[in-house]
Amino acid sequence: MQFSHRLDRFGDEVFAALNQRRLKLEAQGRTIYNLSVGTPDFAPYDHVVEALRDAAANPAEWKYSLGDLPELKQAVCDYYARRFGVEGITPDMVASCNGTQEGVGHLGLALLDPGDVALVPDPCYPVFEAGVKIADGELAYYPLNAEHDFLPYVDGIDPEVADRAKYMIVSLPANPVGSVGTPEVYEQIIGFAREHDLLIVHDNAYSDIVYDGPRGGSFLQYPGALEVGVEFFSLSKSFNVTGARIGFLVGRADVVQAFAKLRSQIDFGMFYPIQRAAIAALTGPLEKVEEQRLKYQERRDALCDGLESIGWERPNAHGSMFVWAKLPGGRTDSMAFCEELMDRAGVIVTPGASFGPHGEGYVRMALVLPPDGMRAAVAAIKDAGIC
Repeated sequence: MQFSHRLDRFGDEVFAALNQRRLKLEAQGRTIYNLSVGTPDFAPYDHVVEALRDAAANPAEWKYSLGDLPELKQAVCDYYARRFGVEGITPDMVASCNGTQEGVGHLGLALLDPGDVALVPDPCYPVFEAGVKIADGELAYYPLNAEHDFLPYVDGIDPEVADRAKYMIVSLPANPVGSVGTPEVYEQIIGFAREHDLLIVHDNAYSDIVYDGPRGGSFLQYPGALEVGVEFFSLSKSFNVTGARIGFLVGRADVVQAFAKLRSQIDFGMFYPIQRAAIAALTGPLEKVEEQRLKYQERRDALCDGLESIGWERPNAHGSMFVWAKLPGGRTDSMAFCEELMDRAGVIVTPGASFGPHGEGYVRMALVLPPDGMRAAVAAIKDAGIC
């Protein structure tokens, strides 16, 4: 059978290759420190689990939902006001999706015609690219590099490319590079969007994992953002519900409604018990979210302090559950380094090159082990002489 040539646009999935190598090492009895996949190891909160369990016990909750419960949309509106100080979000400015992965992957189908341009960061989370490719759009990259603290630098984007672009994806706190937005950066991005008449699509999956400064926020809290942008907001990392796939697109009503129209052709809505769990998360207490942020910071400190102590350049790690580490010892091939690190130290990380051309020369490490586990991983690296 001749499959769609569209599949030729996608390379092999790097996590699958790393996992196969991990299984072989574990079969040999090796101790493995898996810092590759960003799945929280913290438990979901009791009140969220209870809401899902109670709803699942009700036979009426097992029907097609065919859309978002009004209570769910209102809970998102209220959460934006309570958590981010964003007033004026109304239910028509909210649509659910099965996690940000699916949301970003499908958004291009609602916004792009074949050949339309989308600006995406480099390095970036891979679905930012995939969503454009699925929609037959044209990718234009803007770099995130150390010179500009791994933050978007709009003055470096070709104005002609910006004029052609239909939307620009911004991800802060950033996966994989660990940078956190500032008011100045967001103001520049909003002005850039107005100047070039493009939409900003902000990925805000890590708003509650920000270190060394003010609490994380929302792109939509900045003046003018609601006029030029939408934001993907996820419960996955803040509430440890990654498998439940609870995400939302929030912002400009026309964009949200176009996205909702597309989704109505793809599925029959989010499972009611999951919607009930989402409502419980959005309306419940947030103290544990802050406690968890501090635990992530302890992990970040253990890993980054340790790597620096054995001669690595201190990683970029100001937010998200990832650190972005430059390859030590003058190495330049991130995939070859990941294989070396796994084979010699038993530590699994993700090659920077899998996130885009500007990711080469770096690796991404996920903060998925407690501080003692992070220190043990660093000790294994030191014992292997990888510095």
